[in-house]
Amino acid sequence: MRSLVARMLSRLAIEPRIDVVFPDGTLQTVGHGNAPRLRMRIVDTPTELKLALNPELALGEAVMDGRVVVEQGSLYDLLDALVAAVHKARPQGWGRTLESLRTAVRRFHQHNTPALAKRNVAHHYDLKSDFFKLFLDPDMQYSCAYFATPGLTLAEAQLAKKRHIMGKLDLQPGQRVLDIGCGWGGMALSIAGDTGASVTGITLSEEQLAIAQERGKASGLPVEFRLQDYRYLTESFDRIVSVGMFEHVGVGYYRDYFRKVRELMTDDGVALIHTIGRSSPPGATNPFIAKYIFPGGYIPAMSEMAAAIEKEGLVVTDVEVLRIHYAETLKHWRENFLQRRKEAVAMYDERFARMWEFYLAASEASFRHDDLVVFQFQLAKKLDGLPITRSYIEQREKEFGQKPAAAAKVAAPEPA
Repeated sequence: MRSLVARMLSRLAIEPRIDVVFPDGTLQTVGHGNAPRLRMRIVDTPTELKLALNPELALGEAVMDGRVVVEQGSLYDLLDALVAAVHKARPQGWGRTLESLRTAVRRFHQHNTPALAKRNVAHHYDLKSDFFKLFLDPDMQYSCAYFATPGLTLAEAQLAKKRHIMGKLDLQPGQRVLDIGCGWGGMALSIAGDTGASVTGITLSEEQLAIAQERGKASGLPVEFRLQDYRYLTESFDRIVSVGMFEHVGVGYYRDYFRKVRELMTDDGVALIHTIGRSSPPGATNPFIAKYIFPGGYIPAMSEMAAAIEKEGLVVTDVEVLRIHYAETLKHWRENFLQRRKEAVAMYDERFARMWEFYLAASEASFRHDDLVVFQFQLAKKLDGLPITRSYIEQREKEFGQKPAAAAKVAAPEPA
């Protein structure tokens, strides 16, 4: 298998050089460039076979199990070099066949009944909230931040993200707002505190709901948080916001989702859908992410979203593509996680910590080098539901920026 792994790596334009140590102790150097070399060790022969046959899944699993070890440089350095090289090369041979098969069956893997949706959400979002507090900002924003100006801290960029979205929604006092996938409640609390609107936040995570309700009660703001699937809502809202939830809808449910959004909006209503997206044609979910991080998840192509929106009679009033912002967000999360990694091990175990380090590092590299971006779709029922130029967005953001941040902080985690 060494010849297959070596051949696979040698076909990539890897920079910097990587010294690969095989189980029998032989060493092969791949790549080029003058930057400091990296060194990785493949511990055993079965791991070589898995890496040759299904590298996208096998590399993450091998890191988790300690069967691929980075001996020089960091795990992020290794993944950054590999992701950049693979993106330039694009799949060939068996890799292309695997990708085609995954794309062909993606609808089957994203069957998303309400019961399955709750189970998939629980797999990730019902992890201990104290774990997420190790690396998120104090407001617990678990989605792409907005680095509007250079040098922003993570907390500042997350606040900028919220205000950017609030500006696009052109929120007014007294409006009713729905937050689909409200997480720990930060967006809803900011909207209610900064605009005077009343907000209903829904989530399928019991862990997140408990904290959101606690924060809402403590704030005294007009917010309500529920454990509810969006498909069962029957009320009417002036504004709808959904941040980082659409990735969990499932390809076969896009039209259902946008049909429901339309049904829930008032005639002059506006929705803002913020989701990870791909700048390439439709594809498949990375197998490591699907198995260990976000079961049932899928990153949409713009063409997939636009087609569903059009067919459900909504007007696309604005689209923005955020590039690199998520890479910078993930860099902050990864660095925060590494600083408190021992606490993550104490909460779970070493294998779990390796899994999360791999996930954060690989995701950062993918948003930096691959085809991953973030879409913000602004939708309305009517052409004249919003001002006809974009200047109001910046104006409203400035208005919100003149007010103190409204959202309450989440308590720091207890020492492990």
